[in-house]
Amino acid sequence: MYDHALFVEAVSRFTHGLLTPHDSLSLLEDLTETATSVLGLAGSGVLLAVDDALTFATAFPEPVAALEQVQERDQRGPGIDACRSGHVVTVPDLGLAGEQWSGYAAEAARHGLLAVAGIPLRLGGVRVGALSMYAATPREWLEEDVAAATALADVATGCLLSASRLREKEQLAAQLQSALDSRVVIEQAKGIVAATEGTTIPEAFERLRRYSRDHNLSLRAVAGDVVHRGGIPAE
Repeated sequence: MYDHALFVEAVSRFTHGLLTPHDSLSLLEDLTETATSVLGLAGSGVLLAVDDALTFATAFPEPVAALEQVQERDQRGPGIDACRSGHVVTVPDLGLAGEQWSGYAAEAARHGLLAVAGIPLRLGGVRVGALSMYAATPREWLEEDVAAATALADVATGCLLSASRLREKEQLAAQLQSALDSRVVIEQAKGIVAATEGTTIPEAFERLRRYSRDHNLSLRAVAGDVVHRGGIPAE
């Protein structure tokens, strides 16, 4: 059962984003963290639809990225199916998924993730991507939980589409590509921080996120500065 108080707070926050400028990747980061908290999940990830393929954008916590990257590589998985069909895909137990997503299910098992739900990111017929939500135990995805996740996905998608008053497919593709370009810079920054400070990649990512929040900067801006300077400034 989802947390009603966290859900209401999240909807209010995302709705505010409909009327204010925001960074697309930061919005998606917020969506994965929020979905994870509201539904008591092990993690969540987002794939974006660009050039007729789905591409990994972000995940929370960091280890979930491996599963999203498998979906990107194979172009198969619950998020892929949810985006392409426009319908929610729920899998209570990935161990019983059979050969449908065998490589994906094996990767999930290695990370201790045993159930998944794919929520399409679509609005007004515009396909944006998919939110994949993970549980560490087999989970029956309750109707009210799916409804709450769909509401969060819809309002976040609305924020993405309203950011630049996007209407045309080409403009939307450019907006989503910008978010993916930001992800590349962030991956580079994570590697630099991990190497210079002798930490793991997940620890480096948390360091970047903490710095961005403490200094009220976007994660993309902090990552770009790290890549330019060769390290993160001392706090």
